[in-house]
Amino acid sequence: MLLTTTDLKVEYEVLGIVRGSKAKAVHLGKDILAFIRKIIGGEVAEYSELMSDARDAAFEEMIREAEKLGANAIVGIRFSTASISTGIAEIYVYGTAIKI
Repeated sequence: MLLTTTDLKVEYEVLGIVRGSKAKAVHLGKDILAFIRKIIGGEVAEYSELMSDARDAAFEEMIREAEKLGANAIVGIRFSTASISTGIAEIYVYGTAIKI
């Protein structure tokens, strides 16, 4: 599967928009550690891990949706994030499924 944030300069059939979305939360213990790190400074590894896991899961969901449509590529991929609550984040990824 070809994945790109840009358009392609080849002929292709547009199959439709595909997306993936995941909302993840850290457990209370990690949230407390993140609060302490926020006070003393530095990378908040608990939230970095949370965002990475959510991004990967949303990306895989988008790819599965494209494969169901028979796509062999996704172009124009974009990511969006939202904070739902303290320690809970949503990652949304979308693009256009195509068949080259």
